Amino acid sequence: MDIDLNRFKAVSKNKADENKKFLQRLKKQDARKVDDAFHEAHDEVFTELDCLACANCCKTTSPIFYQTDIERAAKALRVKPGDFIEKYLRVDEDKDYVLKSSPCPFLDTDNYCSIYESRPKACREYPHTDRKKMVQITELTSKNTMVCPAVLEMVERLKKIL
Repeated sequence: MDIDLNRFKAVSKNKADENKKFLQRLKKQDARKVDDAFHEAHDEVFTELDCLACANCCKTTSPIFYQTDIERAAKALRVKPGDFIEKYLRVDEDKDYVLKSSPCPFLDTDNYCSIYESRPKACREYPHTDRKKMVQITELTSKNTMVCPAVLEMVERLKKIL
């Protein structure tokens, strides 16, 4: 699946309200059925789509960095956690550590992560479509349809079966 980020942005914006309503309705369905459908769509879409062809998440959003993430990343970069925080992070409105800038400073020109093995938990789990209890994160999933072409594709497929 080729990724045209300009087209994706237009389509995701156009479908934002529809997708938000659809995902809200999923809260009323059997959570296991929703999980099964999401996990199947997740597996299908990620056999067709290569994240390295896109990396829009790394280009546009920041993960939350928890203390263990900071320590792991700092160790990989051979710097002190305090120096890592000072150089790369800021505290957001929710009092979480996030990146100071985007795109991610660890994203290289080939869309590879220079700290991949030491990346934050939020990056490891993104886009969160293979977790249990998807009905609990419909708002996050709705937001992720605006960031990740794979999530948008999953939601489009789910609309046809759920």
